[in-house]
Amino acid sequence: MLVLGVLAAIPTLLLAATASWAAGRAGGEPTPVEVVVDPAPVATSASAVLTLRRQAAVLSRRANQNVLAQSLTGLVDSLPGTSCLSVSVDGVPVLSAGAPSVIPASNQKVLVASAALGVLGDAHTFTTTVVGAEPVDGVVDGDITLVGGGDPLLSSDWYPESSLDRFPVFNATSLDSLADAVVARGVRAVTGAVVGDGSRYDDEWYVPEWAEGIAGIEAGPIDALLVNDARVLGDDYRGSDPARAAAREFQRLLAERGVSIAGEARPGASSGGVTLATISSMTLPSVLREMLVNSDNNTAEMVLKEIGLVASGSGSRAAGVAALSDHVLALGGVATPVDGSGLAASNQVSCELLVAAIDRDRDFFEQSLPVAGASGALADAFVGSSVEGRLFAKTGTLGNPPYDRDPPAVKALAGVVAAPSGERLTFALVLNAPTINDQREYRPLWDLLANALGAHPTGPGVSLLGPE
Repeated sequence: MLVLGVLAAIPTLLLAATASWAAGRAGGEPTPVEVVVDPAPVATSASAVLTLRRQAAVLSRRANQNVLAQSLTGLVDSLPGTSCLSVSVDGVPVLSAGAPSVIPASNQKVLVASAALGVLGDAHTFTTTVVGAEPVDGVVDGDITLVGGGDPLLSSDWYPESSLDRFPVFNATSLDSLADAVVARGVRAVTGAVVGDGSRYDDEWYVPEWAEGIAGIEAGPIDALLVNDARVLGDDYRGSDPARAAAREFQRLLAERGVSIAGEARPGASSGGVTLATISSMTLPSVLREMLVNSDNNTAEMVLKEIGLVASGSGSRAAGVAALSDHVLALGGVATPVDGSGLAASNQVSCELLVAAIDRDRDFFEQSLPVAGASGALADAFVGSSVEGRLFAKTGTLGNPPYDRDPPAVKALAGVVAAPSGERLTFALVLNAPTINDQREYRPLWDLLANALGAHPTGPGVSLLGPE
């Protein structure tokens, strides 16, 4: 009877301890904290009572999650009506608020990365091939063809060192090394030309749903053969045809190595022959890491087409969107995808879906997203805050002028915070409002989020809730 009495009293004592702790923190009336206690079995011996010590950790986690949700109340109350917030702790949903779907901007790349890992797999690489006739005394009779394998990071060695992009490409595949391999194969002359073959994907180089001023500036042209984002050394502008630009750049590199080429570089399909040289990209996680850290729009669109090709045999945006939609359904989320980069304002996702996607491959995302105060778009964000160095997140921005008409502007942030307790807090905050991309509007909301996540856990610990 004594044991049964103790068992009956412990849940009440635990609740009282939590309420007392909360009241002491607030300096006033106790803050209601939902603590769920699983029914304890009737003890038949003194050793069974000791199992209650394990309940303290469960109670502490749940109490701390409730405190976290309460600490986000100010942010929830400040959300624009067409925005959303979702938070989980170690995969357990803690809070969801706001609109059921929103425009994600570059947070769309989180879904593309998740789908790519699921459809393509970690070991996937992109291979670029050079084909032509067998060299005879160093001479290739006819054309040699540079066949694109969908590698979004295929680059001449000069390109990552250039100042053409704010975030230079990294984890690149060296086109110079491919040219070296052709020379090592014994090629000294080509009686034809260098032909660029991008037929692995369709020829939709730009997404029709993009707003004016995006195509050719923020993204594109996109093809299965893309070198230096369609740039050729010495030209001020991107090439209008990515396969032609790639062929021109490869021909330039071969000429630098002493290979004479009779014809003029052009786009076209491969006429077959033997394989003269190949080069493969790094494995998929490294390619996706570049996409996320640099918010690389071309990489996102090309990976989307590769997803479509592997899933259904069609290297098109439509096939990629269909495969992405299937992946979203498997995650149990809500989304209407249109592109891979998130530049289309007609994309729609839910914050819960972004959190589910990150939780599915949390280790990858934690290693691959920009770091607060250190890298990518977050290099100058949250410096000196409680989350500096331990918040890993993808940003997203769309201006969508004019500001007084739909679609609204977007400012998004989704990722992971590493808590001192060892827990992982996954979050998505996607703001849609007329001028929300103005720092004066979104930074106070970001700060509310960072302060709450950075302080976790602040609820009762195991020592308070455990039996003496």
